[in-house]
Parts: sequence; C-alpha cells; structure tokens
Amino acid sequence: MRNRDIPFLFRLNREEADAFRERVKRSGLSQEAYVRQSISGKMPRDAPPPDYYSMMRELHKIGNNLNQIAQKAHVLNVIDVQRYDNDMRKFEGVVRLFTEAVILPEPSRSLQSLDCREEAAQRDKSLHGIGKGGAQRRQ
Repeated sequence: MRNRDIPFLFRLNREEADAFRERVKRSGLSQEAYVRQSISGKMPRDAPPPDYYSMMRELHKIGNNLNQIAQKAHVLNVIDVQRYDNDMRKFEGVVRLFTEAVILPEPSRSLQSLDCREEAAQRDKSLHGIGKGGAQRRQ
C-alpha cells in the first residue's frame, strides 16, 4: 500500500463544490478516490445500477456450470474442445466488456493519448457487436 502522507487542500465556490459532491455521490467513491482517479487520467464512472451485480453473479454461475459440463464431457470424450474453448473465450470477453463498460473508470478525454483513443474506439466497436443473450454478432 502506498504511503499517502501529503495533505492537499483547495477551495471551491458553491457551484463547483455542489457539482463535485454530486459527481462523487453518483460514482459511489470517496472524494479522495474520485480525485485520485481523476489525477491519474481516468474519469470515474457513475456507480452501476443495483441489478448489474446480480446480473454478473448470474453470468458467473452460467460460466461455472459450463465449465462443469465441459469437464464431464471431456472425461466422457464427447466434446469438441476447440469449439468449447472458442465459445468460452467469447463468453469471458462479454463479461469483461460489460465490466469495462459499467464499472472501470474511463480514460480522461483531456489526458488521453492517441493509443488510448484507439483502444477505446476498438472497445466501443466490440460492445456494439454484442447481441441479445450475450452472444456476439457475426459480421
């Protein structure tokens, strides 16, 4: 853990303070964590809706069930391993994209490098390819 022993004090007017507090409240972070993310070049996202966590728990249960089925099918030698591995990579990719889109802070627009912009554009492009049921659309 880092040693954070340097206090940092600054002043805001009423409008700035209200806007800051509102953003911090929407993010679900502490004021300190919000400022640290902003300083590091990331823009904190709003806290996800409550059903996000239940949805992610269900997705993880589905993934766990798929792994158990695959283990049994592999023992019985009745599985197309390459197809299963490919589908599991897609499933895990969808879970990762949901997490990135909803939870992880996004790079700040003002501090974003060209590489980060390209990565964000690629991620957004990948998100648009997700169809109903969590499957990725084929193009």
